Parts: sequence; structure tokens; C-alpha cells
Amino acid sequence: MSPFRWDVLLVGFLLAVPVLALGVRGDFTTEEVVSRLPWCLAAGWGVVALLRAVTTPPKPAARPTRRTPTEPPADADA
Repeated sequence: MSPFRWDVLLVGFLLAVPVLALGVRGDFTTEEVVSRLPWCLAAGWGVVALLRAVTTPPKPAARPTRRTPTEPPADADA
């Protein structure tokens, strides 16, 4: 799964909103905000991966293949 999918970017942006707000407010410097933004993207990727793993239905069980009966070996009568 690509870390640049729209759902990953959306969740990463939602997780980055508090970091951006702290940067605007002045609690974080620009360098601190920039260093924390990749972590928001990584956390968004982890959240989406976890949700996809939990919500994906399991694959159906494989149906047994029909086998033809085998012939007895030729030397079985001897």
C-alpha cells in the first residue's frame, strides 16, 4: 500500500492539524513542525493499514477440486 494514497494523505493531514496549530500558535518552531510532519504521514499510513486489515473480509475457503478415481496398478493381480 502506497503512503501517498488519498486516504492515507487525508488521515495524515488530520493528524497533522494539531502540529500545524501548535506551530501557528508559536509553541513549535518551524523546524519542529517540519520534523514532525513526516511522522504524521507515517501514523496516517499505520492507521489506514490497520483499518484495512481489520475491515477486509476473509477470503472464501478454497473449494476442493473434483478428483477422478485412480486406476489400480497394473501389477496388482500378480
